[in-house]
Amino acid sequence: MKETPLSNCERRFLLRAIEEKKRLDGRQTYDYRSIKISFGTDYGCCIVELGKTRVLGQVSCELVSPKLNRATEGILFFNLELSQMAAPAFEPGRQSDLLVKLNRLLERCLRNSKCIDTESLCVVAGEKVWQIRVDLHLLNHDGNIIDAASIAAVVALCHFRRPDVSVQGDEVTLYTPEERDPVPLSIHHMPICVSFAFFQQGTYLLVDPNEREERVMDGLLVIAMNKHREICTIQSSGGIMLLKDQVSTLT
Repeated sequence: MKETPLSNCERRFLLRAIEEKKRLDGRQTYDYRSIKISFGTDYGCCIVELGKTRVLGQVSCELVSPKLNRATEGILFFNLELSQMAAPAFEPGRQSDLLVKLNRLLERCLRNSKCIDTESLCVVAGEKVWQIRVDLHLLNHDGNIIDAASIAAVVALCHFRRPDVSVQGDEVTLYTPEERDPVPLSIHHMPICVSFAFFQQGTYLLVDPNEREERVMDGLLVIAMNKHREICTIQSSGGIMLLKDQVSTLT
């Protein structure tokens, strides 16, 4: 990922504004940008807009053989893609460090926290299970990709319906939506990522940094929580050492 560096003048201006607790878009320190969610005609299709950052989420499914050590569990798969349409700096067809990091964070937030009941995706133990695939495409980049992507993934999973099936002996019958109503996924909880950008070695922080603020930040703390106030994952980057009291304040 190659992006045009900020000029020294612009960098100083942004940092001075942050020190004075001012943001270029008029938000306060803990203000999130407005979130807009729209749905497509298909089940599991949505677009999430976080300010000017836009992410398309699409869920699909297919019947596959289960993993050998998970004979009675379905498979949940996430794939985030960054295209040049979102920002010219993104290189097509290349697994950048940023993309790998974002995908791993999404998997920890959503798959490892077991937000979906994967056992309910089992059709025939050891033979047939549902594989649920969540594809996320960044349509426009204006900062805080991970929060927008996590919201899009959760919303798309909640909106998705898989085909109904029946099992008689060794025969699995798949029904069309006209024959039987599609079945929603069994969702245990809905973890959402919230990102905090740190400046001046942790002296200042902002919630939901935009693209310009990300350019001058020293580090980023991402906390994924659900409505029960359970922390599903937490990750910091940039080498900033945070105090226990600072993290407690944010959660």
